[in-house]
Amino acid sequence: MIEDRWTGNVMADRKQIFTDMKTQNYDTIRLSTYRTACKLRFIQKKCNLHLVDVWNMIEAFRDNGLNTLDVCTEISMARLETIITCIYQQLNKRLPTTHQINVQHSTSLLLNFMLAAHNRLMVFSVKVMLSVLCGGKLVDKLRYIFSQISDTHGAMVMSKFDHFLQEGLKLPTAVFEGPSFGYMDHFARSCFPQQKKVMLNMFLDTLMSDSPPQCLIWLPLLHRLANVENVHHRVACSFCRSEGMTGFRYRCQQCFNYQLCQNCFWRGHASGNHNNQHEMKEHSSWKSPAKKLGRAISKSLGCVPSREPSHPVYPEYPEKPLNLSNIVPPRPIGNMNEPVLPPSAGPSPTKSTAHSYKNCNLQLNLILSVCVFRPPTLATAQRMNEEHALIAAYVNKLQSSPRALDSASRTDEEHKLIARYASRLATDPGHTGRPSDFSYNMNKQQRELIMQLENKNRYSCSQEILQEIQRLRAEHEQACQPTPERVQQNPTLLAELRQLRQRKDELEQRMSSLQESRRELMVQLEGLMKLLKVHQTHRARPDTTTGQKQTLFKGVMN
Repeated sequence: MIEDRWTGNVMADRKQIFTDMKTQNYDTIRLSTYRTACKLRFIQKKCNLHLVDVWNMIEAFRDNGLNTLDVCTEISMARLETIITCIYQQLNKRLPTTHQINVQHSTSLLLNFMLAAHNRLMVFSVKVMLSVLCGGKLVDKLRYIFSQISDTHGAMVMSKFDHFLQEGLKLPTAVFEGPSFGYMDHFARSCFPQQKKVMLNMFLDTLMSDSPPQCLIWLPLLHRLANVENVHHRVACSFCRSEGMTGFRYRCQQCFNYQLCQNCFWRGHASGNHNNQHEMKEHSSWKSPAKKLGRAISKSLGCVPSREPSHPVYPEYPEKPLNLSNIVPPRPIGNMNEPVLPPSAGPSPTKSTAHSYKNCNLQLNLILSVCVFRPPTLATAQRMNEEHALIAAYVNKLQSSPRALDSASRTDEEHKLIARYASRLATDPGHTGRPSDFSYNMNKQQRELIMQLENKNRYSCSQEILQEIQRLRAEHEQACQPTPERVQQNPTLLAELRQLRQRKDELEQRMSSLQESRRELMVQLEGLMKLLKVHQTHRARPDTTTGQKQTLFKGVMN
């Protein structure tokens, strides 16, 4: 049971996040959907959950054993605090040192908010709340949620979806939006009224459409709100007259060139002939007039491509993982890609040895995965056991002696194993009887896997080459730099160093004198330019002045 022994300071921290939220003046927003999304976005950023990706959150669930517990298991406050602390500690490891967060403060804020939102925190409650409030793409969050509410055949269980709505709608209730988005019994069936069997793609289409279910309409808006926080529109608001808008931009469909920023639109501000009953179009990006004209011309000519789907199409049925427990012998160490030597194995292997060991393991796993696609027949059982024994011995040899990777017989042994499996697959009568499409798909998956491994290998090799170049460059610079010990041991080098310093001083003095001469020449040039300008002004006077001077001269002569 969750402990409810709060001290005065903890109770003050529990109310602090709601006090800070009220200072943002979100209650003046007239639309409940935007009001709810703004409040939840504030909670998300205040607790630094927007920095945690949904995949990292799922990994944290597994690290803390939540995937092995029943969804209705109640979590104590001590364990919940441990889980949240682990999430933020892992986040700090991924962040740069200049952007570290306060783990204790963030844990306190999030823990208090979760306890305020739920009277009894269960495993499913924690999963739903943290997966909704964390960062990442909406489609990834919905895929994870669907995995929690579907059966083994990939179909959604309506009772589990109803449980998700109960837990998910506690978030709007926690930010005082319960009257607008409180839970009701008919919500689950109203989301999918016509479908008897809801699969993953249908679930994503419904919740990510332009008109999602009314009870969850705040969820996609929360992600759109996060995506437009840094979008700047180079146009002035027609009400507040602010130069440039940040966030959403709203354009009236009836008034000519009437546009509002998100703060004015959310609060119902209007001016001139515009009123709040006019239809408004929401814009989440800025396009220059030239781009708008080009798109209009392309649209009129039919050159605009069709609208892309909001999410890729996923397989309807979950993929079954390969069971290699009967083929690959279990290792005493948990990680397959990190070889650990026994105490008697000698010195640690080099980077190239470890890299070769990983490639060898990948090759063996690729070979073994081919054989798992179909069960062995009675005729091939004896041969498979013999081959499995060979592979087990070879793997144990690699584990116990990484130096064996550098021997000349390593390549021959690998080739023998590969050739043995290839010949067995080619001569096995059960192998040729498989459908052609299954073989094609399997070969395609193998080619894709090999391509991915080659790309990873190429990338890792390039990284190693770049690191080696940097190391050699640093060693070369360090070797070329004269040290005080070398200077003291070599008198000739010391004399050359004195001459270089003397020459450097002479050049600096020469540079100073040249700069002074340049400064004097610039002053003289400026004076000459002024005189030239005055002379040109005198020459440009009108001819009337010359005529007056000639008349005056004649009068004097007479």
